[in-house]
Amino acid sequence: MFSQEPVYAGNHNPPNFIEVDDLIDRFITVVQENWLIWSATALAAFGLWRMNWIHPFVEGIGRTARAICYFLLCVRVGSLLRGRKILPERIRENRDGYVIAPRAEDKAWNDGNLDFNEMESYLADFVPAQLSET
Repeated sequence: MFSQEPVYAGNHNPPNFIEVDDLIDRFITVVQENWLIWSATALAAFGLWRMNWIHPFVEGIGRTARAICYFLLCVRVGSLLRGRKILPERIRENRDGYVIAPRAEDKAWNDGNLDFNEMESYLADFVPAQLSET
């Protein structure tokens, strides 16, 4: 269940909890509409950024966003990715980009643009690193 009260997230001001159901619906629609258009990494980057932006839960949003990111990546490529340390763990251990990239995406969004290139660039090195550690 999504939060039924205001959520506060450091410097990020999440949308009002009343908007969350609609925003999650739109999130799913964007993923569906771009499933075959965007690369697997782009879908994962969008999922990671957008879920954090919507921030539908009081707690656990980081874990949830990382899980959604990895889910989108794996489903888009058609299998679980091999490797000892999976993408969500790599994101958690390399938080600098995880903190910096969303700021660029948030700024683009506030300017009326959908641009998650920073997040996609942040994730780009993690996938090959995971695949190389079998």
